[in-house]
Amino acid sequence: MTTHPSGPSAAPTGDAPAKPPANRWLVLAIVALAQLTVVLDGTIVNIALPQAQAELGMSDSDRSWVVTLYALTFGALLLLGGRIADFWGRKRSFLVGMGGFALASAIGGIATSGEMLLLARGLQGVFAALLAPAALAILSVTFPGGKDRVRAFAVYGTIAGGGAAVGLLLGGVLTEYFSWHWCLLVNVPIAVVAIAVGLPVLRESRAEGSTRYDVPGAVLVSLGLASVVYGFSRAEAGWARADTLGFLALGVVLLALFVLVEARSQHPLLPLRIITDHARAGAYLSSIAVGAALLGALLFLTLHFQIVLGMSPLMSGLASLPMTFAIIVCAGVVSRLLPTVGPRILMTVGPLIAAAGLLLLSRITVGGSYVLEVLPSQILLGMGLALIFVPLQNVALLGIAPRDSGVASAAVTATQQIGGSIGTAVFTALYTVGAGTGTAEGAAGGLQSLVDGYSVVFLAAAVALALAAPISWFMIRVARNEFTTSGEAVHLG
Repeated sequence: MTTHPSGPSAAPTGDAPAKPPANRWLVLAIVALAQLTVVLDGTIVNIALPQAQAELGMSDSDRSWVVTLYALTFGALLLLGGRIADFWGRKRSFLVGMGGFALASAIGGIATSGEMLLLARGLQGVFAALLAPAALAILSVTFPGGKDRVRAFAVYGTIAGGGAAVGLLLGGVLTEYFSWHWCLLVNVPIAVVAIAVGLPVLRESRAEGSTRYDVPGAVLVSLGLASVVYGFSRAEAGWARADTLGFLALGVVLLALFVLVEARSQHPLLPLRIITDHARAGAYLSSIAVGAALLGALLFLTLHFQIVLGMSPLMSGLASLPMTFAIIVCAGVVSRLLPTVGPRILMTVGPLIAAAGLLLLSRITVGGSYVLEVLPSQILLGMGLALIFVPLQNVALLGIAPRDSGVASAAVTATQQIGGSIGTAVFTALYTVGAGTGTAEGAAGGLQSLVDGYSVVFLAAAVALALAAPISWFMIRVARNEFTTSGEAVHLG
């Protein structure tokens, strides 16, 4: 492990703040609010979908597109959004992304047709792809190093890990006591607050030097990520389908071409040094595994609450909160441990604890008690996720030159989006097999067949999470003192 204030691996750092701003904790609050908004919209709409489908007369296919369009546009445009933030300005990108996200949410909230709702969800994904990397980049340059950076990323990691469950609760409250429209409209007042506070508080920062856009790279990676996300979304209807295999294959080819273009480009959209660094690559791979397991497991856990345990949307959301509370409580402890023990041990133990929680969850029964069968699993899952998310965000952005903070931040979010798409598709296919929904026995099995399918999903998610442990152990080798230094000029060897 060495430090390199200059050299071939370091990009120009002239856009870094001379010293951390005095109001940096207020900046953290604004960034956290933005991150919560983006994470919430991945799950809050799920609770409202049945009501929205009935009111707008949408088909089942159109209903699935409400979820797919957001993931598709968000995932496809993330790297481009990150580079726009670097070159155009992170504060400006943050404010435009927040404002555009609020406008798209308002359109969806007043939607009178399925087409209008789908348009809004697509626009939400577009502006989220600008907002999310700008927010994380602002956090990275505001907290360039030291223990304050660890604390800031602990807050950010807590939201990334627990925000999905909060979305389920908020979606349940709004749907049950108001209407599905408010699951989208709620973003408007949040955005107004973030913009009003952000205008005078946020500092502008941008990359210095050449700011030429890598147009071929932007086109290739956007189309490639879109093809991969769409291919996995179609896999829910069958892995052998021509469109599933075709879009997945096309995505892989386009992403391979993207890597070739980036290796030869003088102005790469994603400098390959960002993803080829050994420790950072480990963090990205772990992020994919965790994203797949978390989003896939939460989806089917919600179904178990509502269908098998007979909970209302509100009670379903409340039942999801113990995991979030466990993340919040443990994140504070982990942020203090990180400078002492380093990320390697935490990110190795964390996936194993979380996997143990999912393994327990795979033993659910039709007549089982929530307190005995689900609650202990959620607590273990939350503890494990806190051990993962707090160091993961730090490792993924440690040593990144301020010039590349936007696109590096986008890469972190992109891995989570890709992981979520993979998890949803793979676990849906496994659920179908486990529940036997394609057989007469499965169709006649009632709740037991559903529980059988959920159990298979939770077991598979446990395996996916456990895979992150050896990845972290063998790839993430970062000295403990890197989280107590004040600067950002750190190279991960």
